[in-house]
Amino acid sequence: MRIGRKIAACTVAAAAATVGLAVTAPTASAAPAAGGTAPACIGRYVDGDPDGFTVLLENNCGKTMRVQVVVAYAPDSSCYTLSAGASKLYTYRGITGVYDRTAVC
Repeated sequence: MRIGRKIAACTVAAAAATVGLAVTAPTASAAPAAGGTAPACIGRYVDGDPDGFTVLLENNCGKTMRVQVVVAYAPDSSCYTLSAGASKLYTYRGITGVYDRTAVC
């Protein structure tokens, strides 16, 4: 009987160690993180609808800026180069994505 108890104790310890490894393992990032939030001179006007959302980006900075739309729960937009005074309309279609912020890139 004592051997049975030792085997059971070892099995429980091994299972606990395995669960601990599974919980603490780092997750891989699907995409590189976007830069910091774009400055206030980048206008962003968000319009949501049941099929997704659109973001109108306007560069009022007086110089060329590179920005992207960061989307929670879905892929971010590509990086847009906007010359001074330029604008870009980004459209997201889907049910999971939510506008998070506009970032420099």
